[in-house]
Amino acid sequence: MLIYSLKRFGFILLTLFIIVTITFFMMHSIPGDPLAGDANKLPASVRENYYKKYGLDKPITSQYVVFLGNLLHGNLGESLRQPGRTVMDKLRTGLPASMQIGWQAIFIGVLLGCTLGVTAALRRGRTTDRAVMILALIGISTPSFVMAFLLQFVFAVNLKWFPISGFNGFNASILPTFAFAFGSIAAYSRYMRASCLEIVGQDYMLTAKAKGISNFAVTVKHLLRNAVLPVITSLPVQFLMVIFGSLTIESIFNIPGLGGAFLGAITAQDYPLILGFTIIISVLYLISLLIVDILYGVVDPRIRVAKKKA
Repeated sequence: MLIYSLKRFGFILLTLFIIVTITFFMMHSIPGDPLAGDANKLPASVRENYYKKYGLDKPITSQYVVFLGNLLHGNLGESLRQPGRTVMDKLRTGLPASMQIGWQAIFIGVLLGCTLGVTAALRRGRTTDRAVMILALIGISTPSFVMAFLLQFVFAVNLKWFPISGFNGFNASILPTFAFAFGSIAAYSRYMRASCLEIVGQDYMLTAKAKGISNFAVTVKHLLRNAVLPVITSLPVQFLMVIFGSLTIESIFNIPGLGGAFLGAITAQDYPLILGFTIIISVLYLISLLIVDILYGVVDPRIRVAKKKA
């Protein structure tokens, strides 16, 4: 497993290099000058110094070499639109809020979704099963911003249990977390129900029950361990969708996260910010894929055997 993890880490570095390279040249191929609106108002000498400061007077290839050199030293550059603010400053400002809500939403989505899915599968055709499927249908078909407004109206405006907006503590993160997680709960419940229904009739399940093993032990040791693999597969994409995918939720709850900052950087053609956010997104996604591969081997021994033979 250690050798496999090191190999995967090497592939992560190669993939990250390719992503950064493609993003850099595609970004510079966009028509327009990111400093045109501000620099054209300045005298010619000041404008030249302005372009030299950010290295925009050099050929693209030279800019690319300089960027890679700075990247190796952990320097992601300075924002073009906010002089004096480095990319790392923007990341330190927005990443904690996005990460906190993201992890909370994933934890709640996986926990409640898997619990509902297993319950529905074990009570197939009964009232519990139908209720879970109706809830899943509502969760999948309801946009996250609608759920956010409903949560605000019920729990912030009427009951006054939570603040209606802002991000100044755990209490303020509860409503946006559930607004994010509601769709995940619905999706995971469907995944788990379908996966459990495929496994519950397998021979090893029947054998375990014939040996007199308790229903709880059969469910935890045999059913959950095999049924959870589809959920693990979806975790990396779900993680990024929660952190960067829902700009409306951040706007509704006034959360200073990375989603809105990333969109603003793209709109303003702020090259350093775009590259910095792209690197962070790529690193998080690639690392999550590595963690998922390792979890596969932990959950399913057959995968460990296959890797060993390979």
